[in-house]
Amino acid sequence: MRIAIYQGPPGAPGKAAVLDLLERRMAEAAAAGARLLVAPEMIVGGYNIGPAGVAAAAETADGPAAARLAAAAREHRIAVAYGYAERDPATGAVYNAAQAIDSGGTRLVSHRKCHLFGDLDRAAFAPGEDLAPIFEIEGLRCGILICYDVEFPEAVRSYALQGVDLVLVPTALMLPFDFIPEKMVPTRAFENQVFIAYANRIGTEGDLTYAGLSVVAAPDGVDRARAGRGEELLLADIDPGAAAAARAANPYLADRRPRLYR
Repeated sequence: MRIAIYQGPPGAPGKAAVLDLLERRMAEAAAAGARLLVAPEMIVGGYNIGPAGVAAAAETADGPAAARLAAAAREHRIAVAYGYAERDPATGAVYNAAQAIDSGGTRLVSHRKCHLFGDLDRAAFAPGEDLAPIFEIEGLRCGILICYDVEFPEAVRSYALQGVDLVLVPTALMLPFDFIPEKMVPTRAFENQVFIAYANRIGTEGDLTYAGLSVVAAPDGVDRARAGRGEELLLADIDPGAAAAARAANPYLADRRPRLYR
């Protein structure tokens, strides 16, 4: 299966402009043969915009942005995963969230970021309390994390132990942390024998400069595709059998001894 990562946007466009942009990128990715587009963390509404800005941009998981992207998914026959600020309709709490929608426009999961990064996250968001359930896209078993979540080995390992093939990671990684997409993400893929699609932002937003360097890392730890610093639509082909083959060749999961790990 071919997947796409949208790395962008440049600058800090408003929500309406970003939704227009995502629709265009979904169409472009579908035309290139992709069955899934992964977009960055908090791409819908903005990230480094302060707690008041985040609260104003927040909407429910089935809100207007989700409805519009679901319609685009149906039109272009492509699944999409994207970051946004989710408001819980029962409590009013706001979460840094990422939602996956399939190519028929059905909402699959909305993951709430569990590991909040510094004051930037903690001032604006409540922490998620659970990893999202596994979901399928075109027969691939998928999990989803957000940015800092992937930097905790246990999060990816939890999905690997449940047999996922692909972990989607919308992110908003800023400079100077290039080593995370360059070294850590491929290592996570290798040690868990999974594909990881790490979709980052670019440019500046407030006092942050985003690092780009989005990557699709394979179960052997090798890049299937990697972006530079600029706006880019990155394409990579995912072999559903590669994760199983990697686990047979390199049995990290089978050789674990959980009793020793405290």
